[in-house]
Amino acid sequence: MTVYVDDMNMRADVPNGARTVRGIWSHMFADTREELDAMADTIGLRRSWIQYPGTHREHYDVTKSRRAAALRAGAVELPIRSPEWMALRKRKRAEYGMEPRP
Repeated sequence: MTVYVDDMNMRADVPNGARTVRGIWSHMFADTREELDAMADTIGLRRSWIQYPGTHREHYDVTKSRRAAALRAGAVELPIRSPEWMALRKRKRAEYGMEPRP
């Protein structure tokens, strides 16, 4: 079982209460929710920040510095357009009973 970070590297300003977090953002996702939450705890993310919880799309958005922290903590870099990324997304869709995309 593994935690992954992609290489989306999208510039964005994200509201967080009274402040805005400016950064370069990627996704952190995992084989299981338990692994994903454990890594979030390790790198200092709030569990309430999870995106699409309980679905095949569940992930955390991570800034460049949190992405680097996840990699140092053992996450695996998975390029967003790689065959491995596509296979993982297909497997996650199947786990949640979703039809494969054409």
